[in-house]
Amino acid sequence: MKTTVSILFYIKRAKANNLGVCPIYTRVTVNAKRFEFSTNKYISPDKWSSEGNKVKGTNEEARTINNHLDYLKNQVLEAEKSLFKKDISITSENLKNELFRKSETKRMLVPIFQEHNNKIKELIGKEYAPGTLERYTTSLKHTIEFMQWKYNISDIDITKIDHAFIADYEFWLRSIRNCANNTAVKYIKNFNKIIKICLANDWLDKNPFANYKSKVKEVERVFLTENEIQVLMNKEFKTERLILVRDIFLFSCFTGLAYIDVKNLTKSHIRIGIDGEKWIFTHRQKTESASKIPILPVTQMIIDKYKNHPECINKDKLLPILTNQKMNAYLKEIADLCEIEKDLTFHIARHTFATTVTLTNGVPIESVSKMLGHKNLRTTQHYAKVLDRKVSEDMALLKDKLYSLSKSVNLQNGKSGTNY
Repeated sequence: MKTTVSILFYIKRAKANNLGVCPIYTRVTVNAKRFEFSTNKYISPDKWSSEGNKVKGTNEEARTINNHLDYLKNQVLEAEKSLFKKDISITSENLKNELFRKSETKRMLVPIFQEHNNKIKELIGKEYAPGTLERYTTSLKHTIEFMQWKYNISDIDITKIDHAFIADYEFWLRSIRNCANNTAVKYIKNFNKIIKICLANDWLDKNPFANYKSKVKEVERVFLTENEIQVLMNKEFKTERLILVRDIFLFSCFTGLAYIDVKNLTKSHIRIGIDGEKWIFTHRQKTESASKIPILPVTQMIIDKYKNHPECINKDKLLPILTNQKMNAYLKEIADLCEIEKDLTFHIARHTFATTVTLTNGVPIESVSKMLGHKNLRTTQHYAKVLDRKVSEDMALLKDKLYSLSKSVNLQNGKSGTNY
């Protein structure tokens, strides 16, 4: 059966107010069944054209109201089209539900973003680290600042977010906020997670990130060489705080544990491993991945050195670690005293374990990945790329040896005493 949809605008004279103006109503009829709703517009009866379904004249009032009526008519037709695309029968009830569903379910970006952040806050220590909440809080702050800069608004209907919005947001991060490439990409990635939530809930019909592409630039990881580690180990410091920071930094160099994972260590994390020796059994707070690390001699020496420290005894800590901020501040002082020309931070210890301590000494990348608690081997392979420099240095030494050897070899008449 062919569906017939008709739209009529009329005034309700019985509801005229004290000024004598009447409300304009919309009547939608589908196969003889109808529903009505107010347009929220008012007009004097003498200015209304029943034949034309509109306000008489071309003055500003008439144009404003008639444009609004055209908008409402288009909304009804769009609702009808939407039902047709969804293969839903076009009835008075279905059309009404489709029409008002769109207006009633208007969703704004900021409340959705904030609800996401609130859920992370509730799961701190269970599924998320405090740093994760901090990043998303900053992301929301940046998003609001961008909307105020670009559109002079503090929130936006999520259906209005398109490719241009994302492109302009990235431009703002790079220009106004002066973010580096990887930082800007990470903020956009955080924003993309909110869009994915909207898509998963069917609040968006299309993905505004569909044609968006960004690329994280690979950052060369800084690590200490074997000589620098030796200098650090042999250096005599005059203050206890520098000795403590040096020792805990070295502990991380020989375990590969990040700052927060070292901080969370207790004596119960040390157990006997598969080889009958002492191992550290823990989980990375960042990824919740398991890390099982054999305890090397240097690591054991540091553990033994601080086992009777008051903080270790009273707080059941394996090591009396300072705050990350203080550790990094003192490490810069240590670097100056040791004449290490690198911007020394605690996380460099983890890079040092992956490169100088393990991969350089022939530990298979699969084993390194497992000890680092990486979920993907590709993450560990970034460290292997760094070792191209080590290959170059080793080959340079080989060239020097072969050059010295060639001087003592008789190459006359095409004869050689060596296969090199």
